[in-house]
Amino acid sequence: MARADIALGGGLAALVLGLSLLGVGPEGPEGPLDWGAVALVVALGVAVALRRRNPWLVVLATNAITLAWFHFDYHGRLVTVAPLIACYTLAAHRGWRAGVGGALVTAAVTVVVVRLTLGGAWFDDQVVNAIPLEAAATALGAAVHSHRAFRAGARERAERIAEARSEQAEEQAKARAAEERLEIARELHDVFGHTMAAISVQAGVAVHVMERKPEQAAEALQAIKRISDDGLAEVQVLLGVMRSENVRALTATGGLAQLEKLLVVAGVEVELSVSGDDRAVPVGVDLAAFRIVQESLTNVRRHAGASKVWLTLSYGEDSLEVVVRDNGSPGVTQSTPVGGHGIEGMRARARALGGELSAGRLADGFEVRCRLPTREVR
Repeated sequence: MARADIALGGGLAALVLGLSLLGVGPEGPEGPLDWGAVALVVALGVAVALRRRNPWLVVLATNAITLAWFHFDYHGRLVTVAPLIACYTLAAHRGWRAGVGGALVTAAVTVVVVRLTLGGAWFDDQVVNAIPLEAAATALGAAVHSHRAFRAGARERAERIAEARSEQAEEQAKARAAEERLEIARELHDVFGHTMAAISVQAGVAVHVMERKPEQAAEALQAIKRISDDGLAEVQVLLGVMRSENVRALTATGGLAQLEKLLVVAGVEVELSVSGDDRAVPVGVDLAAFRIVQESLTNVRRHAGASKVWLTLSYGEDSLEVVVRDNGSPGVTQSTPVGGHGIEGMRARARALGGELSAGRLADGFEVRCRLPTREVR
């Protein structure tokens, strides 16, 4: 911008001086040019070149130079362009109020020049012609100032909105991270609970038959080793997920595809029945259904004293229903509410996917019933 202002000031000074030497332009004073005229033209160019530094000073300086130009009767009226530029600059950089002040000063100088140096009336045609030009220059500058202010305000609002969105995204990311860690905690609870319950069952078998049937005790110990290895592998996967913060990797630790393997080590007779079109379901539903079955079987071993479990998977058009029913004794319950695990943990899983879970005692046992929607939630 400094180069443009220097070019404008230099160009205006050269144009005023050149046209005055050639006698080109509107009629006006016919006095000869001398070094005083050159000095005024140079001062005029410098003032225009510095117009952004101090607009008010430039308005006063250009008006003073114009008044001196006509006072010494130098030829050429193009010098009056400089106050117009000064009025525009003042309004563009300081607002319309300052612009109006500069325009009033310029108008007063115009009236004085016309009356005292050109010999005209106080408000003759020359004044009437000049003042609208000064008003137009001021209005143009005020419009530019308003546009710049609006643009700056819009940019500031956009920055505030972007900052607010960034903060909101950060909060959402933190909330997602907390949810993922809660999901991992649930997975760890399920893995440890199932593994330790299965180990307890097999260890009990080994202790019971160790002396009478050592080969069966050996099988029980091998089952304990297999269950321990599987549990350790699942824990390692979960810890890897926690480090990578990729909750989708949880599907590697379970799913209905692992159901048969789960039933083998259930520690109780399980009768499985599947109705409907056995098909692939969303990953979250697949994992939740598996964990609910796993937790239910763990609770049966721990609390129900049941000899048989009936497991039913019912595939509907838009849902998967899981029912786990046992023939445990009426005096005990599967519910393990401490710490939000057990029944409450399963219910939380179902609710997170838009499903529902109920659990309660029957006349001849205990039943967990869960419905999970299989539509992808977007």
